[in-house]
Amino acid sequence: MAPPLGYEYDADARTGIRGTSRRSLLAGVAAFGALGAAGCSRVPTAAAGVKGGDLLSRLRAQGVVRLGIAGEIPFGYIDKDGKLTGEAPELAKVIFKRLGVDRVQPVPTEFGSLIPGLNSQQFDVVSAGMYINPERCEQVIFSDPDYQMKDAFIVRKGNPKGLHDYADVVEKKAKFATGTGYAEIGYAVEAGYEESDILIVPDQVAGLNAVEAGRVDVFAGTALTVREVVKKSGKAEATEPFAPLVEGKPHVDGGGFAFRQTETTLRDAFNGELRKLKESGELFRILKPFGFTKAEMTDMTAKELCRG
Repeated sequence: MAPPLGYEYDADARTGIRGTSRRSLLAGVAAFGALGAAGCSRVPTAAAGVKGGDLLSRLRAQGVVRLGIAGEIPFGYIDKDGKLTGEAPELAKVIFKRLGVDRVQPVPTEFGSLIPGLNSQQFDVVSAGMYINPERCEQVIFSDPDYQMKDAFIVRKGNPKGLHDYADVVEKKAKFATGTGYAEIGYAVEAGYEESDILIVPDQVAGLNAVEAGRVDVFAGTALTVREVVKKSGKAEATEPFAPLVEGKPHVDGGGFAFRQTETTLRDAFNGELRKLKESGELFRILKPFGFTKAEMTDMTAKELCRG
């Protein structure tokens, strides 16, 4: 989604797959030696009869945790030097170190495959800044969110159609796009947009390309993603952040880490360290280089977000 300052997008990524994140995401795995084989291996299920799961104990013994990432800048990606980074992996490095797990290994997949991949044991944790919502809470358990986020649009320079929220998109019959598996799909549908009319693209770079080329009028994403991706564009701009309406009320999302439903021990230990980072202010110092502001820090809980 959005990069740290100084990160350069591949401006020629016209296939809709980001040249320096999704393409190099897969190629970059080779830089980790035997990571490719390790990342694709299955991990054992929680030991029968162990309340809360035994994954934390096994990770400590192994000394490594596998992180499911989706090549989403700034949430979790392989950078142009082949290094794992992003707000979620950098936070994971700190928290798992404190939990006695020294190393993290990325396991790349598409965003829509993160929860299936977690539940089929392709990796141990989803570390991708995933929004916490009721539908996902039926499939996995979440840490408390490490950030909160509003939505924003990519539109043509000058915002010629005057698109500032989903109601505007519906009212003005704008051509609308968003990303694969994005929560913004549901927000547009709730506002009255026909789901079959939504153009689904791989990510925000493909969305920017679609707006610049005139194939759509607007692309919806997180405010952070949108404001970062348009920085080098001469044809598009970001709208002001806004809270989408859910059941008629403004809704602010929060993103966190996902765990298999059996692994409550690991989730609870992770939450304990996350709380300490919030209280000390260290969490903001970790996230700030990736474009996060203090306004995007949060005290919301996963329980609140799972209720919707």
